[in-house]
Amino acid sequence: MMSAIGALVGLGVAIVLIIRKVSPVYSLLLGALVGGLLGGLGLESTASTMVSGVKDITPAIVRILAAGVLSGVLIKSGAAESISHTIVSKLGQKHIYLALALSVMLLTAVGVFIDVAVITVAPVAIMIGQKVGASRLKILLAMVGGGKCGNIISPNPNTIIAAENMDAPLSSVMGAGVLPAIVGLLVTIYLIIPLMPNKDLYTKEAIREQCGDGGKKLPSFWASIAGPLVAIVLLSLRPLAGVVVDPLIALPVGGIVGILTTRTWSNAGESVKYGLEKMSVVAVLLVGTGAIAGIIKASALTDMLISLMGSGEGGRVLLAPLSGALMSAATASTTAGATVASASFGSAILSSGVSAVWGAAMINAGATVLDHLPHGSFFHATGGSVEMGIKERLRLIPYESLVGLVLTLCSVVTYLLIA
Repeated sequence: MMSAIGALVGLGVAIVLIIRKVSPVYSLLLGALVGGLLGGLGLESTASTMVSGVKDITPAIVRILAAGVLSGVLIKSGAAESISHTIVSKLGQKHIYLALALSVMLLTAVGVFIDVAVITVAPVAIMIGQKVGASRLKILLAMVGGGKCGNIISPNPNTIIAAENMDAPLSSVMGAGVLPAIVGLLVTIYLIIPLMPNKDLYTKEAIREQCGDGGKKLPSFWASIAGPLVAIVLLSLRPLAGVVVDPLIALPVGGIVGILTTRTWSNAGESVKYGLEKMSVVAVLLVGTGAIAGIIKASALTDMLISLMGSGEGGRVLLAPLSGALMSAATASTTAGATVASASFGSAILSSGVSAVWGAAMINAGATVLDHLPHGSFFHATGGSVEMGIKERLRLIPYESLVGLVLTLCSVVTYLLIA
């Protein structure tokens, strides 16, 4: 009991420090140290447990760094912009929310960070919003909702880390999220957005008909999507043909194909550098999350959570999504939430009878419920992308949480129907 309380206090210390704008990495490391000491581990044991937690996620960190090649190419080659412009132009202004949601969903699904995907599509969203007088709250929810849907089927860090910690094939975890993602997208566009108040409208004004490419020549849609498609096909060979192509190979190969098809080999170095910088931030963050995950795993917190939920079928199934939701709330990050949840509760989830694939998929879906809280960077980055102040941005939180809850419930229901 004492170790569980210590872990909770340590997690609380990390949350408070993050809210106070202290570096998330150092906040998590200090929280882990406090949790271990208060839990009775002692200074030496606490340090070794923290290091052990970091070691457990090192393979995933390496794969995440490799994913930076594909992500960097998508952004720097103009492929991400091309994909979003194509979708918006095909669906038109009449289906603005669907177009924006699909754009961000597809970008995240092929490996772009969700906040980067929102920022990439935001200029298009602002221009169309001004032209039709749309609500910026609805516009941002469409993009965030689409991003959450794409994030559970993507080769992004949150999916990679959940699959790695649960020892599940990445492609299978991505596939397990497809149905929840489709349902989540439809619910977001046709049920949640219509329920939102039609306030905070963009004022109609004369703007350019072309949606914000500024005269920049973009690669074609098929050239842009070729690299991600190759990566996904390579990852799919494991469940389909029994041929194992590790994400460490598949994702960089997809990036190389993207460079060739978009003919941007002249700035290949810049693309790789950009992707590495983005992934390095995540990799460093995972050092802190791994440390606190080690403390939580060594504590009695997992047993306490299991006892609170009961030993029945419902408690067994809900452990995965609930742990993902709780840890994403604590860290205000999908990646950090999925990391801590899968590293800390993975063994308990597997021993309860839930398969590795569905355990990872439900953790991943659960991590979208509260990953947008104000003590995380996603909250501020997405609000700023559509020129929205903090007060207005706070109004969106209940609707974002509802989208994440739909994804989580659909993931659980899908598992129950299939298992």
